Amino acid sequence: MLKAHVLTHGTLRCFPPGLTDPGGQEVNAEVSAVVFDGQRLILASDKPVPGAHRSSVFAVDVTAHGIDDQTLTYYTHELLLRTRKYEDFALTAQGDHVLATTGFDRIDLESHDLNAYNHLLIWPLGEPDRVAAVDPDPRDGVLGSLELRDKLSEAIGTPYFKIEGLAAVPGRGDDDLLLFGVREMGQAHDDFDYVSLVVGAHYRVEDDNLQLTDKLRRFYQFDPDGDPQVDHRCGLSSLEYDPHHDRLYLLTSFETENGQGDEQIGGYLWSVSLDGFYSQTPPDLVAGEDGAPMVFEHKAEGLAVLDDTRLFVAYDNDRHLGLGSIAPGEARAPCEAPYTVLAIRD
Repeated sequence: MLKAHVLTHGTLRCFPPGLTDPGGQEVNAEVSAVVFDGQRLILASDKPVPGAHRSSVFAVDVTAHGIDDQTLTYYTHELLLRTRKYEDFALTAQGDHVLATTGFDRIDLESHDLNAYNHLLIWPLGEPDRVAAVDPDPRDGVLGSLELRDKLSEAIGTPYFKIEGLAAVPGRGDDDLLLFGVREMGQAHDDFDYVSLVVGAHYRVEDDNLQLTDKLRRFYQFDPDGDPQVDHRCGLSSLEYDPHHDRLYLLTSFETENGQGDEQIGGYLWSVSLDGFYSQTPPDLVAGEDGAPMVFEHKAEGLAVLDDTRLFVAYDNDRHLGLGSIAPGEARAPCEAPYTVLAIRD
């Protein structure tokens, strides 16, 4: 079992304080996706960030002193601006391209008004202005990865599903493997179960776009609630491949109510070796310093490997502003996203 301890907590300012949307409501930072490209963290809020020069996708430098939000840069290519509800980022297994996925949890085949919620995007590392849609089908002139959505639906097997994880791992043959983490599946958006399911297919990158080379299928599934050390009903919230140790991290989060009607949010971190992943070995909970499972007090939604010992965890607490142990007795501003940096050891 891996052990983790907290190196630092903090909040990241994602846009100016007091920023409002067109309806006059103050915008809230809800970071749901993050990846480290070797120099910068690339993050996304799953809600739009208004302003002609802003975007819900942005990057900050990681320095020897920590996360520097004074270096905040927005990615403003038209395709990145148009895409809605980013849920996870990843690097390709070769580390030379960035991948971004939405939730694929809503679609309107009549009007195509919701196509923007159905995207897998790719761009060369450090060149977000060269972003492209994977498996596009520009129905009625509204671009979306709709062919990919059909393939995901067939692999998952239910009419409704929500993608919240994305990772690319080395394959066991000529091609690498692209993985999607499924958090919700069922008959409809109001009739589903929380799950921790991974579907995937092999892929190649050619001309800076990604091509699947075989059929999407189920690769891995586990039941967090079946572990006696887990006290909350969880769903998968992020995937992350660790190339330093050839393992996969799986993040699960929960948002439940206790008997008094109070909302409880949080999450757990799991790990499995790549060999274990391929052989369907259940993942292990990552423990805290006391040997008990580490339980995040915030809704852990994004995960990035910084180096061979450190992980960055981003929280999406929706409109809950309390910071807990990050800053006891204090609250974050709506423009701030809470995070934790962990040190991991065997």
